[in-house]
Amino acid sequence: MSSRSSFFGSIPVIVKNLILINVILWLATLVLPRFFLRWGINVDLNDILGMHYWASDQFNPAQLITYMFMHGSFEHIFFNMFALFMFGAVLEQFWGPKRFMIYYLVTGVGAALVQQLFWTIEYQPVVNALTEAIETGSKEALLLQENLLSRFFRINDLAALDTTSLIELKHLFVNLPVTIGASGAIFGLLLAFGWLFPDAKLMIIFFPIPIRARIFVLMYAVAELFLGVASFTGDNVAHFAHLGGMLFGIFLILYWKKKGVH
Repeated sequence: MSSRSSFFGSIPVIVKNLILINVILWLATLVLPRFFLRWGINVDLNDILGMHYWASDQFNPAQLITYMFMHGSFEHIFFNMFALFMFGAVLEQFWGPKRFMIYYLVTGVGAALVQQLFWTIEYQPVVNALTEAIETGSKEALLLQENLLSRFFRINDLAALDTTSLIELKHLFVNLPVTIGASGAIFGLLLAFGWLFPDAKLMIIFFPIPIRARIFVLMYAVAELFLGVASFTGDNVAHFAHLGGMLFGIFLILYWKKKGVH
């Protein structure tokens, strides 16, 4: 009993509370849907609190924060919380609770903004083409987006769709992308750890050779950039959000450095 208490007592306060909030909300995603289903009410917390594309009618600005506290599978939350414990505890002890919390939220929100940017680059031309087809009846621009639409929907003849079908397709399309998870903020923590402790030795589970933290971070960044640009079929990981967490981490650390904050 005393050893368990001393273990939890040794976890810095912000990291401890972040882990608790994430775990409680993850458990809520498992329990609440079954509870409300008794009354025929469908409750999906990941859909409500996850981050939707800004053009979706399900998006609200609060999701830029709430999405980072939601997770899908046990593996998803386990590895994120393990990384938060491993890297976050060191950084909170180094920075103190207030600066650590600011950094965590800034990188998490920054990751969300970068993800929204890349959604806009990828999806908005399709949304614009759908809008044009609905309003004018011209499907010339829409047919140029057929390959992207075919990644998500099975459409036999896009040119034959009537206005009602196009409106439904547009609604489905803008509500399709949803991002959840603390990974953006976690990658921000990873960046900070590699920046502040560049010669610390880290090991990857499947590559049991010590790697300096700065090399480890660089490898992860390059891998995320490659996977984000490649957009492999079936890959639903928000790679650009991960890079966004790192990018905003760099911005904030450089800002603090300029202000003389160590």
